[in-house]
Amino acid sequence: MDKYNLWLDWARELQFLAQAGLAYSKDKFDIERFERIREISAEIVSHKTEIPIETVKDLFCNEKGFQTPKIETRAAIFEGNKILLVKEDDGLWALPGGWVDEMQSVKTNVEKEAYEEAGVKVKAERVIALHDRNKRNKGTFIHNICKVFVLCTYISGEFKENIETLGSGYFSLDNLPPLAESKTTKEQIKMCFDAKDDINWQIEFD
Repeated sequence: MDKYNLWLDWARELQFLAQAGLAYSKDKFDIERFERIREISAEIVSHKTEIPIETVKDLFCNEKGFQTPKIETRAAIFEGNKILLVKEDDGLWALPGGWVDEMQSVKTNVEKEAYEEAGVKVKAERVIALHDRNKRNKGTFIHNICKVFVLCTYISGEFKENIETLGSGYFSLDNLPPLAESKTTKEQIKMCFDAKDDINWQIEFD
């Protein structure tokens, strides 16, 4: 484990322990201690990244209750032997997807994100994988994230201008554009290709 991951893992664990303590503690002195531990975790991240402390607190310390991983969905949509990718605002490409909204299920979120980012209506058919984002994708995120890859069937529609993506296109596995590897890797795209025609596909999970 490199030094970057080590200090961030320490900060994340402190944040988790502090938030659990805040969720269950009744004693006011214990609450003060856990609040200070959470502040220390944010200060570590701010010091190491040079991100303003208030920004870190907004990202890192604003949840209540017992802390659990966040859920992200990614849609695998095929046209023949090509897969649909969307162009992010940094010019890199990824499978359509994003955070699961509060009022959405995994299934409805996959379908919603495909429509919002790629302009296509799809039917979510089956789960391909549940990946630990911090193990599989580039960089380490402050929160633990479970990435859910879902095989979808195209129904209708085409790309429309929107505030999240710059374009979309279908790509073969041997002709992929530059990828936003924090969101989608070539290995994850290959996994989707492998799962597409395999009716006995076994769900990958971390």
